Amino acid sequence: GNQQSLPVLVDGVNKDDGHPGVNYSRVWSSLLFCLLQTPISTLFPQVDAVRVYVNSSSENLQYPVLFVVRQQKGVLSWQVPLIFRGLYQRTYNYQEVSRTLCPSEPTPEAGLSDQVIFVDVASMAPFDIAYELLVTRLNNFQLETNKAFNFTASPSQPQYFLYKFPQDVDSVIIKVISDAVYPCSVVSVQDIVCPVYDLDHNVEFNGVYQSMTKQAAITVQKKDFPGEQFFVVFVIKPEDYACGGSVPSSIHESVYVQAMFFSFLSFLSFYLVSVVVGCDHGTGLFPEMALSASPSRVASIWAVTLLLSIGGPVSSPHSVPDESSSSGGRQLSSPERGPQAGSDTDSSVEEESDFDTMPEIESDKNVIRTKVFLYLSDLSRKDRRIVSKKYKIYFWNIITIAVFYALPVIQLVITYQTVVNVTGNQDICYYNFLCAHPLGVLSAFNNILSNVGHMLLGFLFLLIVLRRDILHRRAMEMKDVYTLDYGIPKHFGLFYAMGIALMMEGVLSACYHVCPNYSNFQFDTSFMYMIAGLCMLKLYQTRHPDINASAYSAYASFAVVICLAVLGVVFGKNDMWFWVIFSVIHVVASLALSTQIYYMGRFKIDLGIFRRAAMVLYTDCIQQCSRPMYMDRMVLLIVGNLVNWSFAIFGLVYRPRDFASYILGIFICNLLLYLAFYIIMKVKHRKLW
Repeated sequence: GNQQSLPVLVDGVNKDDGHPGVNYSRVWSSLLFCLLQTPISTLFPQVDAVRVYVNSSSENLQYPVLFVVRQQKGVLSWQVPLIFRGLYQRTYNYQEVSRTLCPSEPTPEAGLSDQVIFVDVASMAPFDIAYELLVTRLNNFQLETNKAFNFTASPSQPQYFLYKFPQDVDSVIIKVISDAVYPCSVVSVQDIVCPVYDLDHNVEFNGVYQSMTKQAAITVQKKDFPGEQFFVVFVIKPEDYACGGSVPSSIHESVYVQAMFFSFLSFLSFYLVSVVVGCDHGTGLFPEMALSASPSRVASIWAVTLLLSIGGPVSSPHSVPDESSSSGGRQLSSPERGPQAGSDTDSSVEEESDFDTMPEIESDKNVIRTKVFLYLSDLSRKDRRIVSKKYKIYFWNIITIAVFYALPVIQLVITYQTVVNVTGNQDICYYNFLCAHPLGVLSAFNNILSNVGHMLLGFLFLLIVLRRDILHRRAMEMKDVYTLDYGIPKHFGLFYAMGIALMMEGVLSACYHVCPNYSNFQFDTSFMYMIAGLCMLKLYQTRHPDINASAYSAYASFAVVICLAVLGVVFGKNDMWFWVIFSVIHVVASLALSTQIYYMGRFKIDLGIFRRAAMVLYTDCIQQCSRPMYMDRMVLLIVGNLVNWSFAIFGLVYRPRDFASYILGIFICNLLLYLAFYIIMKVKHRKLW
């Protein structure tokens, strides 16, 4: 078995005092039931402590030899072979056992102190069993201040010693040093109470304790022990996992290999389909050469060039035939593309150059964004490179957030799982126990494996976005006019952020399922909030690239939501005040966001917002009840506010216990609502937005 030599020092310098030798006496049992009663008070009339050593050559676990030691204040019993259990019900058998008996008078100061001890030895074996029994006196049972003491211990042969505070000492430090890192040991400080808990399965039940590998130190104060004395107990563990050692490997079952192979094969089929689709379009998953313009694209470019040369009314960039208005309304081009296409060359324009012309008035974004009929080009006037860099910040920020969020979560759930394995308390983490399939140290490996799809599909999404990004950059290098100047502006930062969020959802959901409970359910939902929010931002950015939220404000909003989710877990069960505050925040945030959307970001949110809002309501609703200027947006915002106010009222009335799922429902409903609005607007207006 594991053995460890431990020098013990109580607040002093290490010094080797040695330890007493051991002599063995052999007693043979030739009876079916052997009983030995030996009064030993006459052997050691002045006993500080007594240690009983037993050994048996029999390894038959069906017929162990039972030893019972009866004392004045207690009974101590064990069997040989002595069995310890580790992880996964592993057993460790020991043929040699020695225990220190709890002294009746640990430190007799006057007169003789007799200890009457009876040792009962019994076995139900139908054959003879040889054993050894040795009772010895411990001459160095009491530890001294600033004086080291060396001893040897093993899992079946624990040790404990007595320490008594001197009169002038209020606290001491017990320093323990081991020659080797392993085996794992436990140092315990216990009050003078019999029995002493000195075995692996009970040493943690009394006093204070530390697990140790090479060194340990425990500070003990005199005020904590009314008797001004205590026992220092040393226990060696049969396995090293409690001290960070290697965990014994479990038996692998073929069903796990089959399940993992099937899962990976299913999701890899998506990769295969993506490669086939990419090759079918002639570029593959990762295009290697520059793009070549198709005949239809060349014809479109020539047609646009002809119209520009004639000077007829033509839609500006970012308003191609399938995205612009059929009314042929004139729009503004992005500044980096030069003067407005199709501007009139009549001399009257030059004569009126001293006055404010219409294009100069329309250059003011307050005028442009408050027009009744907006085109995509009105909301994509900023420099493409600047806007692309702005949206790339989404990608880099979410990587930073993922690293700093995921690492503590992984560490925490590993600790939870270790506690479950060590203590056996399955109330710490609740599972669907009927379908849980453990593997290694994991109690429900199948619940963790089920999240591999998030990671694989998220990585595939990133590859697809990377392919599109490469195609777009090569088109820019080729100066492909059709690709660069027409259609929806191409910004990939939010797409990259969505892919990372999907992968991190898989990682954190797997972490949650390592030890699922109510307090860490936020791990499973945090990136769900971010996925829903990023999807809404991407839909809005598609048609409003210039006025979409910045990465900093978006992630700050997500941080506020996650903080509210944590507060909801703590206070959301029964506290009415929390639901009142949350409902007010929810309604106010909905109104503020609605105002920003309705006025395209031109309605400032500051201390004067209430005064301006009151003026708008008075002039538009009371003084003259006129039709809203932006009817489509007004319908969307009315429906959206009704939905969000309904959520707020529901939470205030019913106070659902699962607050994280409640917030997730708000995000999902808003995402589906805006997606439906986006589709309806495309079908209704086609080219006009």
